[in-house]
Amino acid sequence: MNDLNIKKFPIGEFQEGNTGCDIELENHIKVIKNFPEKLKKLIEDFSDEQLDTPYREEGWTVRQLVNHLADSHANSFIRFKLALTEENPTIKPYDEAKWAELQDSISIPIKPAMRMLKGIHQRWSFLLKTLTNKQFERTFRHPEKENDHNLRYYLALYSWHCNHHFAHIENLKIEKGW
Repeated sequence: MNDLNIKKFPIGEFQEGNTGCDIELENHIKVIKNFPEKLKKLIEDFSDEQLDTPYREEGWTVRQLVNHLADSHANSFIRFKLALTEENPTIKPYDEAKWAELQDSISIPIKPAMRMLKGIHQRWSFLLKTLTNKQFERTFRHPEKENDHNLRYYLALYSWHCNHHFAHIENLKIEKGW
């Protein structure tokens, strides 16, 4: 893996793994539950200059990453609820790169995004803890994907997503000696 790929995928690309295992399921739920506080501790002392630093060349800034996390996880939480209340609904994708270029992603303080993450993750982890194995088998259709995947798969994906972007920021912090 070259240096750019390591910076793009510091924990590696998403691998489905054993999404059917209850231990893995519990671990993924813990990641969702604990992520906002873990992220807060990582970035709470960042200055505006640090927040406006890209995590890699031609990459998003830390501020954009935090806002992306709020946008992405809000979409994911809604997709979970759609899958639980509708039969294999087709979800609406969004252009995350274009969203990251909007002014609410590049200009405002990160506190609103952090509050969103805290609230979404509290509700999401609570919901996840209440689901039965049968409910975790429910699916939604992503029009850009070839297969429908169940909620176990998407939980594993979003657990990875938390750790993936956390590693972007953590590696930048280490690299810069912050």
